[in-house]
Amino acid sequence: MPTSPHAATDLAPRLGRTVLYQLYPQSFADSGRPGTGDGIGDIPGITARLDYLQWLGVGAVWLDPCFVSPFADAGYDVADFLTIAPRYGTNDDLAELTEEAGRRGISVLLDLVAGHTSDQHPWFAASADDPDDDRYVWSDVPVDGFQPGPGRRGGFYLPNFFPVQPALNFGHARPHPDEPWRSPVDAPGPQANRAALREIMAHWFDLGVAGFRVDMAASLVKDDPGLVETGRLWRETRAWLDATYPGRVLVSEWGDPQVSVPAGFHADFFLQFGGDDDGLPLRSLWNNGAGTVNPSWGEVPSWADAEARGDAATFVRAWEEATGAIAAAGGGLTGLPTSNHDFTRLVAGARDAEQARAALVLTLTWPSMPSIYYGDEIGMRFVPDTPTLEGSRLSPTYDRAGSRTPMQWGDLPAGRFGPQEVAESRYLPQDPDPDRPTVAGQLDDEGSLLHLVRRLAHLRTADDRLDATAAVDVLATGYPFAYVRGGTLAVVLNPGRAAVELTLSGAAGSRPVEARGLRTDGDVVHLDGHGYAVLDLA
Repeated sequence: MPTSPHAATDLAPRLGRTVLYQLYPQSFADSGRPGTGDGIGDIPGITARLDYLQWLGVGAVWLDPCFVSPFADAGYDVADFLTIAPRYGTNDDLAELTEEAGRRGISVLLDLVAGHTSDQHPWFAASADDPDDDRYVWSDVPVDGFQPGPGRRGGFYLPNFFPVQPALNFGHARPHPDEPWRSPVDAPGPQANRAALREIMAHWFDLGVAGFRVDMAASLVKDDPGLVETGRLWRETRAWLDATYPGRVLVSEWGDPQVSVPAGFHADFFLQFGGDDDGLPLRSLWNNGAGTVNPSWGEVPSWADAEARGDAATFVRAWEEATGAIAAAGGGLTGLPTSNHDFTRLVAGARDAEQARAALVLTLTWPSMPSIYYGDEIGMRFVPDTPTLEGSRLSPTYDRAGSRTPMQWGDLPAGRFGPQEVAESRYLPQDPDPDRPTVAGQLDDEGSLLHLVRRLAHLRTADDRLDATAAVDVLATGYPFAYVRGGTLAVVLNPGRAAVELTLSGAAGSRPVEARGLRTDGDVVHLDGHGYAVLDLA
């Protein structure tokens, strides 16, 4: 672990052993400090809870956008990339967070919204008044998907997601005779935007930030078959990063690691959407009601299913293809998240926290970069019917607010994990279930989900066999899902409710590192429903 605050910025060499923790700032912890948001989670609140993250075994935290914003999309509509939003604190608070996190061996990653701004960003206001400004994508005539522009310029602009998020112009990969408004990638506006990305990153690197998770990283260059020009942009950015800020990292929201990591990223997540297969590898592990969120996706039978209807083979094949492409391109990692701010949690619908245990063991022992979404370590659930807030509703059937409810701390003992005045956020209503899990309620229970995650997170850091680059030998992909890491560390998982068994060479003389519902009979491993075992075969 780093021994000084500055060592935490050197994240790249230890990324394969790092447990990443995604932290939704407005929902995590409220410091109660006047002026930082009146009940909304803030950066001083995060700093006050760093002892908890260190105790849990977290090596890096990723903060969703915390910059100045009108919050039409919960901060993903940025109005000033260089300033912390007042409701979260100040730039000095962010610098203090990186320093205090570094003292505990924790790196801090921010969220870089690279492809668009808020329509209230000064860049957009200037562009809307100047017909010669090409920082955004403008047309003089109506175009499908474009929005009417404000200002003296008139015309229409291209949004990147919501209408209030105008797309920054990184050029089009190819011209079109009927669309004269397309800029080449080397036009002044696209080049100015590339330079701005570096200026933004450098600004925060100089305050101790160790890297960025890049939002919608594949969306920059438009009409880009095979994402060739987008890949070239990110490879150039990576070359600048390695030369100027060695050790810092870029993690993408692309959802297609075999394309994105060779394009210059240190890691990319498997996501519930994205890539040629539209997120099928992750949805085949834990569907979390994808057919309800997007009916076109269908209810894919998932491996993490009590009825044992799925199979992890789809995920394993995608991981093997991605890992092969990444190795051929020089290295990098896939990322395996439990959930995130855009999708339902592991505990959702009929799946309870006991069923989610096997999924968390998989996340922390598979050869990918594990990412724990805040609260998943205690079994926080997706809360249906949570009120829509700050652009959370994406469709008539899906509102992301249910994944963004306040971190459930409970009544922590005095002085444990920060000062008593640090409170639960009131950004959204708390889960109304009177039996909701809390950190306080699991803190002294060694058999709790919290302690399981903690033990595995520390094991991940300490055991070379669990490095993301260490070997894996997959033995079975159904029920159970079984694999051996580093030659001698076996993982056997059963998310289904029915008991299963597997013949595992060396099981008779193995030592259980973590187990639930385990019985061995010679080399036959028996697992009860929702059981798991991590066995040292050495």
